[in-house]
Amino acid sequence: MPGVADMSGEHGGQLHRAAARYGIPVTDWLDLSTGISPWSWPVPSLPETVWQRLPDEEDGLVASCREALSLSPEAGCLPVAGSQAALQTLPSLRRPCRVGVPVPGYREHALAWQRQGHTVVPLAPDTIEGALQGLDVLVWLQPNNPTGQWLPLERLLAWQEQLAARGGWLVVDEAFVEASAAPSLVGEVGRPGLIVFRSLGKFYGLAGARAGLMLAEPALCDAVQRSLGPWALSHPARHIMARALLDRHWQAQQQARLRLARVALDRVLSDAGFVPAGGCDLFAWCPEAKAGVWAERLARQGILVRAFDTPSALRFGLPGDEAARARLCQALAR
Repeated sequence: MPGVADMSGEHGGQLHRAAARYGIPVTDWLDLSTGISPWSWPVPSLPETVWQRLPDEEDGLVASCREALSLSPEAGCLPVAGSQAALQTLPSLRRPCRVGVPVPGYREHALAWQRQGHTVVPLAPDTIEGALQGLDVLVWLQPNNPTGQWLPLERLLAWQEQLAARGGWLVVDEAFVEASAAPSLVGEVGRPGLIVFRSLGKFYGLAGARAGLMLAEPALCDAVQRSLGPWALSHPARHIMARALLDRHWQAQQQARLRLARVALDRVLSDAGFVPAGGCDLFAWCPEAKAGVWAERLARQGILVRAFDTPSALRFGLPGDEAARARLCQALAR
């Protein structure tokens, strides 16, 4: 259904587009189209100086990030305006080459490499092993967005070693890793050609802050920083990131309530006849032959979800409370 594809768009959260199409005010929608937590890290009141002064790279943010992630001395750490800023810049640092990307997967990776003249090779996860020898760069999402699939650390490191032996890169997007049991590669950063992205948008519920990290060899981080130029991350975003990453108590609370909310969502979806899958607590992946039809039915009731064509599936974000779950349950029953 072409209309569903248009409504779903390239990203979730496009409420104004949905509101215009279905004639439902933005305030009346239940937005389950993103993988953003319905609970945000509680941002404190910011000092006036945070707004008045330009960002300062000597403000201690990198030290806080290194402490929070237990980075090795060999690891480079570059704060960026969301991992999107780094993934768009990275392809310009290589001559045109062959880049493997997972399908389904976050499409911005493929688009960024294509724009810089690289040959993008779409790969189902179970075909990566056989295709690796013909690649210069491999992108992996740990866990995958939108399926929630994740891979063992040993397999990813084996891929990194194969790629690094011929000057290649393994690019790992960990935007959702804190909300899953997936093993992180941040402890391995410093290895040749290993690049890891982190974000405050999803697990911390701070997508609007546009704050993230690129972790890689220091020389590669320096090259990206030169491309981005000065003041690439706002002072408020730097201030918030330094504190959120070190808030262990809140992180533990967040992981516990996300787990409970995902279990509750799975129950609603299972009762409606879906088979929820995926190892990420911020969304449920539901293979469904009539995904577009379901997305349309829900949208007409003011509930926005993501529909995918290849393979045909729905992705449901987390309802934030019992009332939202009840609304979803009632809409699915209709």
